[in-house]
Formats: sequence, C-alpha cells, structure tokens
Amino acid sequence: MTLLLATLYQILQMLLVLALAPLLTGWVRLVKARLVGRRGPSVLQPYRDLLRLLRKEVVLARNASWLFRSVPYMMFTAIWLAAGLVPVFTTQLALAPTADLIALIALLGSARFFLALAGMDTGTSFGGIGSSREMMIAALAEPAMLMIVFSVAILVRSTSLAEIADFMLSGAVGLRISLALALIALVMVAIAENARIPIDNPATHLELTMVHEAMVLEYSGRHLALVEAASMLKMLLYMALIACVFAPWGMATAGSGVAAALGGMVVFVAKLAVGGTLLALFETSIAKMRVFRVGEFLGGALLLSLLGAIFLYVSRGV
Repeated sequence: MTLLLATLYQILQMLLVLALAPLLTGWVRLVKARLVGRRGPSVLQPYRDLLRLLRKEVVLARNASWLFRSVPYMMFTAIWLAAGLVPVFTTQLALAPTADLIALIALLGSARFFLALAGMDTGTSFGGIGSSREMMIAALAEPAMLMIVFSVAILVRSTSLAEIADFMLSGAVGLRISLALALIALVMVAIAENARIPIDNPATHLELTMVHEAMVLEYSGRHLALVEAASMLKMLLYMALIACVFAPWGMATAGSGVAAALGGMVVFVAKLAVGGTLLALFETSIAKMRVFRVGEFLGGALLLSLLGAIFLYVSRGV
C-alpha cells in the first residue's frame, strides 16, 4: 500500500510540475508587466504559445544533423525527470531513494551539454556564441552548485532530497549563517541557470548579450515548443528546489495521509506564487549586466557557497 501510494504521488508530481510550469512563467510575466505600468498578457498565454508552436511545421536547416533534431526531446525529458525528483508537496515519492542532489545536477548538466551541442550543430555564428557563453556560465555555476550541495550534505549527512526535506521539517536545524549563505548562492545560481535578469533577458533577442536565446534561434515548431517547455520546467524546478531545501513547510511526509498531501499541493502553489512575485520584483529593480561581468556575479555565488561549507565544516567539527 505504501509503495502504491508513493507511485501515485510520483505520477501526480510529474503531472503537477508539467501543468504548473507555463502558469508560473505567465505569472512572472504578468507581475512584471503590472510593476512597470502595463496591463500585461494573461497568465495563460504561455499555454497558448506552446499550443501554437506545436501546431506549426518544423523547419530545419539544411545541414542540421540527427543531434539537432534529438536534443529538444532529450533536454525536455532530462529536465522533466529532474523536476520529478524534487519533492514539492510530499517526501513520499517512488523515486525518493534514488533522488539526490548529485543526480539532479547530472540531469541538468546533461540537458545543458546537449543544448550547447545543438547550438553549434547548424554552424551559425549566433549558435556558437550562445553555446560558448552557456559553457562559460556553466563552468562557474556548477562548482557553486556543488559547494551548496556539500554544505547541505555536511549538515544533513545525506544528499537525498527527501531526507533533506524531512530534516528541515524536524526543526532540529535552527538558524544558521552557513545556510543563509547557501540560500543566497543558490538563488544567484538559479538566476544564472534560468537566463534571467541580470545575467540574461529572455524577452529580448539582442545579439550582443543573449545567451540562451542564441542557442535556440534555429528551432521551430514542436522542437521549439519542447525547448520552451523545458525552460519553463527548469525555472519551476529551481523554485521547488529552494522551497524543498530551505522552506519545506507545509510539505507532507511519509505516513501523513492523503489530506496532508493535498494540503501540500496548495502550499506548493502558494510558494510558487510568492517565488514568482519576488523574481518579478527583483528583475524590475535591476538592470542587465554586461556579459563580461557574469564571472563576477557567479564568482560571488561560488565564494558564498564555499564560505557556507567552511562554516558548517568548522562548526560541526567533521
């Protein structure tokens, strides 16, 4: 019965993240528009955009290889699976025993690697520029992400996301400067990984500064729909990860019942609304930085995560 319930929760989570990802993107766009005095599009506009792209014919470059055609499917699958590993409304998931932060980083890194290859596959200058910039960001963001993982692992003595959420929910952690540093570092990494302001601007196609959009300029039709859906899932994933590790309140635990799981879903939607509002506020209050300053931004994230790990290592005497 327990395994059956965990499997049911896992399927529900996979469907929930898939359904909520475009809604989160629409919510961020709407809040940003209202903050700058515009009416803004409906929160349902991302769903309409995806449906419109799915109906369009795929146009491929003459020299595009099998890799270019396969990457949207591989990228979407990897990020959707990664989003399914992060407990969002309950820690009782069928994949919980194998779901840890290292696997999460591996899936996200694989998706980025194949997208960068696809950006170079057609041989266009924009694709090459976007891929090289994406790899530069990854070279700085992934070490920071690993240091955040080490910080949490030193404290919880596990990299399992379900165990981390259970530990945080137990109330035994208290207030720690090291966790605050890790939280700030994770937010900075999330901004960079999702191509948000000040690192990138997903709403523009300015060739001098764009990163993510440069890699996907050659995609169209259902391929572009999958790439866009993967990007929406990735933003939801990072918000769910921050909520799971640093604010798991309201999440159901193993054996807490179906009512607690339903309550966890409601709380998760509220967390996404708050996270989307904070992201919109941050993006409207800061300007996009120049590309060569991205290293300073992510270097700061790496430094904060390293300090967090050192503080925890010293305080626990491990």
